[in-house]
Amino acid sequence: MPTAKNQVRIIGGEWRSRLINFESRADLRPTPDRVRETLFNWLGQDLTGKSCLDLFAGSGALGFEAASRGAQRVVMIESDPVAWRALQDNVARLKARSIELKRADALEFLRADDGCYDVVFLDPPFRANYLEQVLPLLNRHLKSASLVHVEAPAAPDLPPGWQIWRDGRAGAVTHQLLKWTCHDA
Repeated sequence: MPTAKNQVRIIGGEWRSRLINFESRADLRPTPDRVRETLFNWLGQDLTGKSCLDLFAGSGALGFEAASRGAQRVVMIESDPVAWRALQDNVARLKARSIELKRADALEFLRADDGCYDVVFLDPPFRANYLEQVLPLLNRHLKSASLVHVEAPAAPDLPPGWQIWRDGRAGAVTHQLLKWTCHDA
């Protein structure tokens, strides 16, 4: 069933088929259904008890999917005030108690936050060079079995310690599931 412009349908879990709304913003591209379906197949569908970080939340498509699939905690970071208000409205409408919204710059959040996450979603604005800045800051926020989903126009050059566990392509977007391999024994 097609959705209206500026709406994304949640594809699995408790809120399956529910719509989330977002405003048109520069660089805001909700993760396509096909990529979300592949990603959550890779993650095993059920995120019960997991802690997730949606670092460049935008429409919130990935974070809402995670919460819908049982994630215990989903932290969504968004700096754009218009996108952030739309996220607030969607959280309220869905009564999404497991979602924590933070209006912040992603890099500043990572420098200040002391949380650890099981799954991290990275879908930064494609025109910015965020991945090179984020990946070195991210490793201290990961548990030993954590996975990091990255969307980009091309597969990123990974710094030492990172490994591509799964990868795919959908149209002009590449997506990878990464593992940090340098955890302390």
